[in-house]
Amino acid sequence: MQAPRLDCKRNVEVVRTMKSMTITVAQEVPDDRLAGAYEHCLRVARGHYENFPVASWLLPARLRPHIAAVYAFARHADDLADRQRNLAALLDWRDSFRRALTQPADHPILLALSHTVHQFQLPVVWLENLLQAFQMDLEGRPFDTWEDLLHYCTYSANPVGRIVLWLSGYRREHLFPYSDAICSALQLTNFWQDMAEDLAIGRIYLPRQLMNKHQITEAHLHSGQVSNAFRHMMAECIAFTRDLFQSGRPLLSSLRGRLRWEIRATLAGGERILHCIEKHRYDIFHQKIRLSLSDWLWIAAQCLTGRIDEHSA
Repeated sequence: MQAPRLDCKRNVEVVRTMKSMTITVAQEVPDDRLAGAYEHCLRVARGHYENFPVASWLLPARLRPHIAAVYAFARHADDLADRQRNLAALLDWRDSFRRALTQPADHPILLALSHTVHQFQLPVVWLENLLQAFQMDLEGRPFDTWEDLLHYCTYSANPVGRIVLWLSGYRREHLFPYSDAICSALQLTNFWQDMAEDLAIGRIYLPRQLMNKHQITEAHLHSGQVSNAFRHMMAECIAFTRDLFQSGRPLLSSLRGRLRWEIRATLAGGERILHCIEKHRYDIFHQKIRLSLSDWLWIAAQCLTGRIDEHSA
């Protein structure tokens, strides 16, 4: 049975329409039901903390439920794509989300998220882009170049940063490219850190041109062999990712308050993971790259001293 596919042309038009329209809710939702929906999202967020700054104590308390709603929405889609590998269910989740924007939803995640979209006039296209990334995962198309991989990041990672900025009141267009650079760098860092896990489910987030340059084959990757050629390839990946982090640093100078601390910690944490990969001589197959207590102390020092801001002016 052939898997269902999106009508891409129609989908683009739907996204354009949704981006420009004013979201309205068909009827009032009882406060206790809405509060329960947000609490459900917070429980999901607390149970699955990753690079997404979910319910972080650095973020204002008033924003945590809204960010948790976005995260829970993406987490549910990720489960459909990664665990169930069910494109039909993913498309149904997309359609349910679209319906929730104009009528009260039964699902608590969609109920909370539609309220967040309405309250903040959040551009719907960013949420749609996250779902598109999960569909791209299911399609499993290889990435030929760095540009292809970064194009994937525009769907999988960059919307997250834009949403956090928007919810925090930072809506100037010139800030978004800096945020995009940081989020893409975080996504790449996650790819390098979790390469073995991704390989186990048949996903390779490496440009084919880069693999060919270093004579690394899929068989080589699946063997878990940390050869000199693999180390040289990974060193190039780390350098590319560091450059992306660097190009996003100017965002810090435009932020204030707790969000600036959050992004400082995010930047420092991402860069520290790259350092840990280097410290383990790029062996991401036989040991899980995790931050130790000393790494967290380093991150705290970077944030408290402002060293992470040194190149943000």
